[in-house]
Amino acid sequence: MDWHQLWAITSAPDNIPIVALLFLVPFYLWYGLRQSFANDRLIAQLEADPALAKTHHRKTLPYKPEWPKEVHVWPFLLKVEFLAAVIVTVILFVWSITLNAPLEEPANPNLTMNPSKAPWYFLGLQEMLVYFDPWMAGVVLPTLIIVGLMAIPYMDANPLGNGYYTYKQRKFAIWSFLFGFVGLWVLMVIIGTFIRGPGWMWFWPGATWDHNRLIFETNRDLDQILGITSVWGRAIFGAFVVGLYFALAGWAVHKLITLTEFNRKIYERMALLQYLALQFFLTVMLLLVVKIILRRPPLRIKYIWVTPWFNI
Repeated sequence: MDWHQLWAITSAPDNIPIVALLFLVPFYLWYGLRQSFANDRLIAQLEADPALAKTHHRKTLPYKPEWPKEVHVWPFLLKVEFLAAVIVTVILFVWSITLNAPLEEPANPNLTMNPSKAPWYFLGLQEMLVYFDPWMAGVVLPTLIIVGLMAIPYMDANPLGNGYYTYKQRKFAIWSFLFGFVGLWVLMVIIGTFIRGPGWMWFWPGATWDHNRLIFETNRDLDQILGITSVWGRAIFGAFVVGLYFALAGWAVHKLITLTEFNRKIYERMALLQYLALQFFLTVMLLLVVKIILRRPPLRIKYIWVTPWFNI
């Protein structure tokens, strides 16, 4: 096992943010969920004893006599913000002094880097290129991610959980976030950083990068497995398969949304346009998982819908 290779990847200046991400994301997830569970316990306690809700115990940090009754922006908030700004500035100074900027020699058209990796914040998109056409992975899906994030406030019909942390009242939203951001995006960034090597081939952490390694793996389209050779036949068959996927995935998402009585109440509050938008973004997010499974052995399916204009 070549652990020096892993250390070289980990200690590279442009990979420092990803190493920090490995620790910061789990920490802040734990920190936020801890407060959510504390609020959920308090909500359950107040629901069992309504009289308690009329006292100062209606907050996770009940009021104490020595606390000021009013907390002003100055000096309380600004003092904390100033201290945070100083700490961040010191960290950036130390970072810039101790680590060299990830600058390389001028581009040489006669010598291509192998592997040639994008900056860490684009590695997720570069990993998506393995499973989708460039126009899908580089244009369509990033656009849907941005539009989906913008549409979340308009699709969210849950009036609870505004202004305070809660898990019980926001289970569906929290699990959607964990699946989409942590389970997909962060995971793809980690794979692109630590596992993809020369030729964008799969090297487990600790394995030596072999630039002469060759892998003979035949990727096939779904219609080729069934022997469909006509251009229009392939396009029609792919459209049918994609339509069938959206129908089945939409049904599964609907069952998941209405799984509990709480979610059913939220579903009844949603307008048709809100619900259709939610269905569309969730099924597209699940499509990435389906494509990853199809591209892995033993299936090795590259595209499920092949047309003269685009492939999916």
